[in-house]
Amino acid sequence: MFQSTAGSHRLLRAWKLALLRFAVTLDDSDRLNVAALATELDRLSGNAGDSLHFFRRTSAQLCAAISGEQQNAEATLDGFCKQIEEPRLRFAFAAAIGMAQPDPAPARIKPKQNPDLFRGLPSRRAASL
Repeated sequence: MFQSTAGSHRLLRAWKLALLRFAVTLDDSDRLNVAALATELDRLSGNAGDSLHFFRRTSAQLCAAISGEQQNAEATLDGFCKQIEEPRLRFAFAAAIGMAQPDPAPARIKPKQNPDLFRGLPSRRAASL
């Protein structure tokens, strides 16, 4: 089961990368690659017999939004971009579609150092050689 989970994560990442490639090239062969990966993801998720076909439907919407064939393209692309967990992939996708850079992940706030932390300790002396 671990291999299928790892394989589906790799396939999901490949699908996102294929969407990025389509956003850069706008080539029909790249659109077909996105559709093929979406079909495989739907098959793996067990939705092949259902009428839902999540990844195929989402891929069609995203490809239409990327190529400018959709009314609410900006909202669709913004929503997808916010769902990308990997910061580098999210920034690359945002740049490829010409979207303003998404907010970076919140940086860890470094706690302020206590000024009295080293009080009372002897100062360092220069070592003589």
